[in-house]
Amino acid sequence: DYHERCVQCSEVNWGVTDGGRFYCRTCHNVIERTREVVNTDVISNTRVQTISKGLRKQEKTDEGWEWYVCEGFQFVLKKQAEALEALGACPQMKDEILCNFWRRYLQKSQQAYCNRPAGEAIKVLSGCDSSTDVDSEPERPSLLHLLSFSESDGDLLTDCSFGSSTGKVSESTSVCSGSVDGSLHLMKNQKDKLRMSMPMTLSFCYMALLWLREPMTLSDLLRFVVEGHIPYLNVFQCFPEKMKLYGLDLKIFCVESWPVYEEVFNKMLQLAAFLELPRFPDITDICFLHPDMLCMKYLMEANLPDELHNWTCRVVKKIHIGETDFLTFAPGNKSTRKVKYDVLAAAVIVVVLKLLFLLDDHYEWLLSDVAEERNKNNKEDGPYFEFKKWYKVIKSSLDVEQKKLDEEKAKYLWRCEKPLFYSAKKKSKVLKRRQIVVNLQNQFGKLSGSVQPAEKPNPSSFQLNWSEENTNGSCFHGHSLKGILQEKCGLLTAMNPDYWLCTVKLCTEKLCGHLAHYRELDFPQSYHFVLRLFSFLLRIQPSYIHEEVCVIEHKLFNKKLYKKPKYNPGRRK
Repeated sequence: DYHERCVQCSEVNWGVTDGGRFYCRTCHNVIERTREVVNTDVISNTRVQTISKGLRKQEKTDEGWEWYVCEGFQFVLKKQAEALEALGACPQMKDEILCNFWRRYLQKSQQAYCNRPAGEAIKVLSGCDSSTDVDSEPERPSLLHLLSFSESDGDLLTDCSFGSSTGKVSESTSVCSGSVDGSLHLMKNQKDKLRMSMPMTLSFCYMALLWLREPMTLSDLLRFVVEGHIPYLNVFQCFPEKMKLYGLDLKIFCVESWPVYEEVFNKMLQLAAFLELPRFPDITDICFLHPDMLCMKYLMEANLPDELHNWTCRVVKKIHIGETDFLTFAPGNKSTRKVKYDVLAAAVIVVVLKLLFLLDDHYEWLLSDVAEERNKNNKEDGPYFEFKKWYKVIKSSLDVEQKKLDEEKAKYLWRCEKPLFYSAKKKSKVLKRRQIVVNLQNQFGKLSGSVQPAEKPNPSSFQLNWSEENTNGSCFHGHSLKGILQEKCGLLTAMNPDYWLCTVKLCTEKLCGHLAHYRELDFPQSYHFVLRLFSFLLRIQPSYIHEEVCVIEHKLFNKKLYKKPKYNPGRRK
């Protein structure tokens, strides 16, 4: 008597299980619908009706489990940690580092590992009248235990009694959100409690990576998120089916924008201070996050000569930004400036390019013409570096990659693939409607001849790859800088005696929040092109790199910028 099509295979070929539930004989999909089973074998002329077991229980638990917002975030962190371990992060990250950070956050925010407060969380549960539910299901285990980072974790002592929930969801829960405290989470506006959010999950991950000194910068982490290697966008569709998500929960877990570097970094600083973490392990010269290491990586990716690494090392040593005390993250020390390791390394390379080529839209082209003439007459030594030729090769590749990235972002479907349904009654309708949409999309795609989206590429630390084996001369790693250097007092120095500062004075306005400002029209096009190249590699705004360039310049030319008046012994103070 049931003629609806199966949502999986669209066939009408139904059978009935021993429990009385319908299943598709074609694809073996079991649905929620049940039927009455007529049994006339025992007593004649007597009709016995048996209902499948669990039907009454299923109707009562139609709204799903009672769950809390922190349980949802713990599930997200667990998935992100597993993805990072799959990318090569240390196995200790999930169960030892990130899990301890998360426990400390739950305790500091009084959500778990603390005595039950007499305030807000208990008021949310007061609307649940479990005394009238006689046939309620047995107590379910805490989701915080089920979704814990390791199997050996014990039960959590939470302030909301996660383990004592009943099968019937409270009225206050079902009205505005699937979670118990969704509305309360959004209402929190307390300065002493740092409210959890989806960008903060990435802050947790980066903080754990930084503690372990993993070879992954924040820009790498956010790029892997955008490429889909780390769960972030629509991660809630991986939640267990009983964790119903709707209403205010969508504002908490549904993300409709790409993660922003500055937001994730600032949240990490706030989080480390909120947790009162000690000084992180030292960043030494053998760590990947050291400027000398990162400069080598970015020089290779930017297709610049290897000889430039000697100059970046000299700048790092000159202004003391390679020292352990400067690089090591100390949350309790408010006087020190927190380091963005990837931005710092990119800024050092920009300063070196300005020292050697000036980047004033004139001098670099003059040097390039001289190098081109020498390369024509030079048949024995390696080729001299030509800035003009490098500019053309990089600009061509950069334009292609930037266009591809913009198209991928424009085509991204923010709606999750897994449809959201809030009750078993609506499940079949929602799945059927979703299946119709998918079928129509496939049919129109075949008619229009659109290319199916390719599988996401394997994760890589390099976005632009250059090989010295290329015969077209597009790799500049082995090119020489002899054409722009001269020997002076036993040291190689730049032939260029001049240098222009991005800004004479750093901004000291506290409300501004930035030490320097950037407008493309105020600077040479060569300088802007170099900023654009590294902003693409780091997936950040050029203004962030420009600000770090200004800070490095003021450290490098500090004595010339701030000359002290000569002391006159004959003058009284």
